[in-house]
Amino acid sequence: MGSGRTMDGGSLYDTSSLLHFCTDDSASAAGSMEVTDRIASLEQRVQMQEDEIQLLKSALADVVRRLNVSEEQHALLNRKGPTKARPLVPALPLRPTINNGTVLPKKPSGSLPSPSGTRKDVSAATKSTVKRSNSSERMCSAARRESFGESKGNRTRTGSTSSGSSGKKTSEGKSKDPLYNAEEGYVKMFLRGRPITMYMPQELRDTYSLEDKAELPTKKLKLDWVYGYRGRDCRCNLYLLPTGEIVYFIASVVVLYNVEEQLQRHYTGHNDDVKCLAVHPDRITIATGQVTGITKDGNQAAPHVRIWDSVSLNTLHTIGTGFFDRSVSCIAFSKSNGGSTLCAVDDSNDHVLSVWDWQKVERLGDIKCSNEPIFAADFHPTETNIIVTCGKSHIYFWTLEGGSFTKKQGLFEKHEKPKFVLCSTFAENGDSITGDSSGNILIWGKGTNRISYAIAGAHEGGIFAVCMLRNGTLVTGGGKDRKLISWDRYYHKMQETEVPEQFGPVRTVAEGRGDVLLVGTTRNFILQCTLSGDFHPITQGHTDELWGLSTHPTEQQFLTCGHDKHVTLWDAVGHQPIWSKIIEDPAQSAGFHPSGCVVAIGTQTGRWLVLDTETKDLVTVHTDGNEQLSVMRYSPEGNYLAIGSHDNYIYIYTVSENSRKYSRIGKCSGHSSFITHLDWSLDSQYLISNSGDYEILYWTPSACKQVVSVENVRDVQWASYTCTLGFHVFGVWPEGSDGTDINAVCRSNDKKLLSTGDDFGKVHLFACPCSQARVRGVSQSPCRDINTHSTLEDLPHPG
Repeated sequence: MGSGRTMDGGSLYDTSSLLHFCTDDSASAAGSMEVTDRIASLEQRVQMQEDEIQLLKSALADVVRRLNVSEEQHALLNRKGPTKARPLVPALPLRPTINNGTVLPKKPSGSLPSPSGTRKDVSAATKSTVKRSNSSERMCSAARRESFGESKGNRTRTGSTSSGSSGKKTSEGKSKDPLYNAEEGYVKMFLRGRPITMYMPQELRDTYSLEDKAELPTKKLKLDWVYGYRGRDCRCNLYLLPTGEIVYFIASVVVLYNVEEQLQRHYTGHNDDVKCLAVHPDRITIATGQVTGITKDGNQAAPHVRIWDSVSLNTLHTIGTGFFDRSVSCIAFSKSNGGSTLCAVDDSNDHVLSVWDWQKVERLGDIKCSNEPIFAADFHPTETNIIVTCGKSHIYFWTLEGGSFTKKQGLFEKHEKPKFVLCSTFAENGDSITGDSSGNILIWGKGTNRISYAIAGAHEGGIFAVCMLRNGTLVTGGGKDRKLISWDRYYHKMQETEVPEQFGPVRTVAEGRGDVLLVGTTRNFILQCTLSGDFHPITQGHTDELWGLSTHPTEQQFLTCGHDKHVTLWDAVGHQPIWSKIIEDPAQSAGFHPSGCVVAIGTQTGRWLVLDTETKDLVTVHTDGNEQLSVMRYSPEGNYLAIGSHDNYIYIYTVSENSRKYSRIGKCSGHSSFITHLDWSLDSQYLISNSGDYEILYWTPSACKQVVSVENVRDVQWASYTCTLGFHVFGVWPEGSDGTDINAVCRSNDKKLLSTGDDFGKVHLFACPCSQARVRGVSQSPCRDINTHSTLEDLPHPG
């Protein structure tokens, strides 16, 4: 479901105007990105210093605890001779891993490839004419959190950070292979050099071998449905194809959705978040650009553009690898020459504009576009060598001749210069049409850089989208006023309608079939609508990080919740929401009662609530601590509720009166880091927990006591496998893992499969149990995988 942040260098943006515009609900989130990143980096420095203090405290407590355990064991040995005692708690890792309950992004051990070095990888025939700024901002580029802001005290996902991606797997030196102790009956694996001891069932002690190779799982993964749409911070990313499918993207997946037939197809060629999309004039070929990503080997994956066939979903070409910086923010195909060229703007400091012969994978030219954000770039419909870009306080008309660019800046003259030119399109006669942050529609005469006509105050607040329909009608979409307005060829207003408030401001507008429009909103809805005011949502998603996911125990339903304070129950068959509810605090976790009649929601503030799944009514509210609650887990019979908190405690409640009454028994104390995962035993007598420092502990929940005897829990049957650390699941960890690579584990209902979600956007499928190590570059636990969302937490039970 963290990003590198700029750490030094002066700001190139007018931050005062940028922030003022953002508060007016008229600017794109991308406009304020640099300001947010700089503030966040300073906050992170303070947090890291606090973490050092916290680490010292934890280390001191750990030393005292280990000394006490050692003395007790020594006394037992003197009295009774050799005995099987709980292993000593291993030393804390050298690198801090907790920050008020937050996993910190790891610093790279080695330096990243230099920007200039990356440039030299481009063939000599296409040498860049651009000398980019050599700043630390490029070395700490934001890759994944661009759309959703900074992590708010949560686990920062290392796999989404450019600065942490290079050399990630080698940061701790050569990894140690797991060890098997036949006498004691345990396997010891190592994460970041820290030993983790996992005891096996008694029946396996005489037959287990680390060298045994497990079989492939009997099932394969196939991506069935993708929920959500990225409209909050991306533009021009919604189109209707001749196949009747709507194409758009969310995370690293491009979705082709046939609304009438309720079928989805998916292009999954990207390895990280897609940021832009363009459709070729043939309406079949599609180009999509992505952010800096990370490969499954932990190496940096450069931003690039993939050009692919929307019918076969085959990749035709990949361009710009090693050239683009941070991400590709705008792309467009040419129109007058059959779409043989493609223009792109990246998200580097200079926002470089480049033009490519995409079929030859050859760059025809590039130039520094602007120090300010670029919101749109497009070829002129009749002039092959003319490109129009717009952004903060500007519109540029570029002419490419012989590999060199010439620029004309748009002159506003007597018209008030807007803070942002937010969108652009073209009229039938070749005039350029722009919408800006002041709500004005400006028409720029063909071949000139002057305004030939203006509609002042066409919208109240910014105009986020302009769309020219095939019949010559112009449709504009407003941000603050949420209005859709149509204009005739002479720019006279024809029709006007307002998008309902719950859907949010208009982000993009595309032409559908007949008089239907497709509208993407900043609240991540896709709407089918008409200008007469009929609105029908066809896709929706969360507007901030999604962390809570739980499947209904008996129905084909699942529930999601996130930092946008929305809790939504979904129909997994109809692919539509059953109900949605807004709560007071950002949500962090969720868990269904075994009966399915209620669901518990944990928040970031320590408050948790229980909702009726039929009526979505509030059943009860409680508070435990003041930190985020990462796990909500009911016992198999539903008589207990265990709550894992970032304050290192597990809170235990009894559940009675048809899941309506909750009484606290106490809290389980013993972990030295935040709780990450919990599982109950089948008989509800025991609880197993994992923590942020890779610790495995066992508990008697009815008494809130820790179980210290291995023999008491060695043969326990567990109702679920969601803990990422344990004998039955340790084979899911790849060689050289750092402890944060695997985010979630889940066992299937038939107990034959294990699924995992990792930091690299992959869902893996293993045979269960998965107790063979993946060592020496060879997987003893083979798996099947699929590339899906870049944000993935608790997984639903397959099958």
